[in-house]
Amino acid sequence: MISTDDTTRGTLVRRGFALEYATLGWNVIGIVVLAGAAVAARSVALAGFGLDSLIEIGASAVVIWELSGTGEDRRRRALRLIGAGFALLAVYLLVQSTWVLAAGFRPHHSSLGIGWTAVTAAAMFALAAGKARTGAALDNPVLRAEGRVTLIDGLLATAVLTGLLLNSLAGLWWADPAAGYVLVCYALREAREIFPGTR
Repeated sequence: MISTDDTTRGTLVRRGFALEYATLGWNVIGIVVLAGAAVAARSVALAGFGLDSLIEIGASAVVIWELSGTGEDRRRRALRLIGAGFALLAVYLLVQSTWVLAAGFRPHHSSLGIGWTAVTAAAMFALAAGKARTGAALDNPVLRAEGRVTLIDGLLATAVLTGLLLNSLAGLWWADPAAGYVLVCYALREAREIFPGTR
């Protein structure tokens, strides 16, 4: 006989899979949209945000892999992979922001980029909240950690959106890379918190 706890856990695991597949699908589409927008606007920020989508795809794949199996070793490996994703995200943001500031690169206006990053920010914040709740209910640190990757993706979308708007409306091209440095600190903090917990 199946217990209520088993039924509830099964429902939560299915919800976790659904959240990860939704994130995965969104970011796969996003890479295509962002590539087109980046080329059209000659925007380093949009191109960089497309690379961030690759990191999010990797993190989602890690959680899907972890939810498919059991065992403490599997969970520790999954957490280490997500921690590495945070570290890579921090490096990417640091390099991109520094390069854009040093080069004084000024992208063109991008209606497609503004629209996509605005919708992406809303979607990522909603998905991050769902992952946080589901991960807490399952007591699954991997899903909670990947939820923070999704939150960073939403924050990065907001930063890119702000930079695109300020560049288009006020000519403040440096706003986007400046916001990127704030996210570098957040990503490094998350990576530091994850790695000690996987030992």
